[in-house]
Amino acid sequence: MQALTVRREDIQSGDAHALITALNAELSERYPEEGANFFRLDVEEVAPGRGAFFVVRLDGGAIGCGAIRRIDAATAEIKRMYIVPEQRGRGAARELMGALENVAAELRVQRVVLETGERQPEAIALYKRFGFAPIPPFGEYVGSPLSYCMEKILTAR
Repeated sequence: MQALTVRREDIQSGDAHALITALNAELSERYPEEGANFFRLDVEEVAPGRGAFFVVRLDGGAIGCGAIRRIDAATAEIKRMYIVPEQRGRGAARELMGALENVAAELRVQRVVLETGERQPEAIALYKRFGFAPIPPFGEYVGSPLSYCMEKILTAR
């Protein structure tokens, strides 16, 4: 049996860098247009009390990552969610989303938002299964024709 773990880790670690590089490469391939990608996530945005960065591991090997950052008193945003292609469809994203939502509860926000792209129907379907619904573009995504934004209203735990 393979052991899947999801843990808070340093966004500046080697494994985090490798996963983010792979994510950026996949997004650049899907969206080659100039200015189509939003890769920014600052270290301080995932510091304790403001957010978190997670690495998903399978038998110790890094297979995915994701982050959450507070964007205002009521809202947090999921960023950099990624599972390596050969490990998709095996429950890693579900475990990662659970960890991200736990941090949202710790941050005491009422909603979680995210941005994905219109050329990622599998991601859109995944987020819909997690209870996210489409919303108009927000923040840095306003005016981005390829962005697909979603939100989930959290219930008290």
